[in-house]
Amino acid sequence: MVRNVIIIGSGPAGYTAALYASRADLHPLMFAGEQPGGQLMITTDVENYPGYPDGVMGPEMMVDFRKQAERFGTAIRDETVTRVDFSGEHKRVYVGDAMYEAKAVIIATGATAKWLGLESEVTFGGYGVSACATCDGFFFRGKEVAVVGGGDTAMEEANYLTKHASKVNLIHRRDEFRASKIMQQRVLDNPKVEVLYNSTLEEIKGDMTPHKKVTGIMVKNSKNGETREIPMDGVFIAIGHKPNSDLFKGILDMDDVGYLKVEPGTTNTKIPGVFASGDVTDPTYRQAVTAAGTGCMAAIDAERWLEH
Repeated sequence: MVRNVIIIGSGPAGYTAALYASRADLHPLMFAGEQPGGQLMITTDVENYPGYPDGVMGPEMMVDFRKQAERFGTAIRDETVTRVDFSGEHKRVYVGDAMYEAKAVIIATGATAKWLGLESEVTFGGYGVSACATCDGFFFRGKEVAVVGGGDTAMEEANYLTKHASKVNLIHRRDEFRASKIMQQRVLDNPKVEVLYNSTLEEIKGDMTPHKKVTGIMVKNSKNGETREIPMDGVFIAIGHKPNSDLFKGILDMDDVGYLKVEPGTTNTKIPGVFASGDVTDPTYRQAVTAAGTGCMAAIDAERWLEH
């Protein structure tokens, strides 16, 4: 069976594309991935999405998006695409050994959190080291934690963690933040946050027995070169995101970081019938509302392409 449209990925872009494609009677099939709903599944209060005057929890919002797409006939599978072949007239999408064909494909694979690359990050991952405050902040009630980063992600994580932790140490390698002013101010005004400027996290210390846990961090001051150990119960890495585009290496054009390239003003990739939307194409805005907007564009672009 050759489908009209296959959507790879979910989140605001994928679900919105599914909604529009379904309403255009294209009967899309979506592979939602291992984390259906994308990054909003690990986001607490979403206050900046139109239509939710009191704010909404990220996972709740994604459940709403999904229900709406399914209501109009989108078939959703919580499976991960492992390979694609866009060389033929019909695009081929593989989930393990299973192959699916479609006339058009919409990519909405999003982005994921970056890590520092420390060995101790891996050692204590899930045992005091996390990239998601909303997932794990609850476990650090009354404890002292560190957040690494200087952008909006770091500000959001630090602010959220003050709800649980006794103190939040915000470690930033420069002497000023690149986060938006409103996010900076929220953090700087919070008495529970201490900022360590011109600082880098060198190592995470911890115990292996009787239970694996974080006990401290080694922080280096880039101005004077001094390294000191600070007792710490948890570490949250918030240094940005990597686009989930490895699946399309050597197939579609992307920039140095891996963001997929599309024709300006459209969601068209270099391959006719293949469209890309959401955070996998967006190094600049990375918002739920912009992702949803490009998801809508992708569905309309796909519909018009199929008509021709």
